[in-house]
Amino acid sequence: MHPLLTGLTPAVVDAAGPIALAATENAPDTSGLADFLRGFFGPLFLVIVSVVAIFFLFTREITRFAQFIILAIFIGIVFYVPGIIEVTARAIAQAMGVSTE
Repeated sequence: MHPLLTGLTPAVVDAAGPIALAATENAPDTSGLADFLRGFFGPLFLVIVSVVAIFFLFTREITRFAQFIILAIFIGIVFYVPGIIEVTARAIAQAMGVSTE
């Protein structure tokens, strides 16, 4: 290896160490962020779904109404049950024979 590169590695590690520690010490607390966002956007999502569904019903577009309701139910399940994505991914991986450990 080139002599400049071998001498550079410890210097980079020594310089990056305090930066990494400073980033973890001053990091904002995001423990309740997902619950806050779910509580804030959940009712907003339901209002938007309701308004669009009522629009489809008043314009007598039953096929689009049914498609929209199915899509809204799917998005609502993903939104209100946050662990469903991980469970589904593990189930698909196991069905394909992939180890999930």
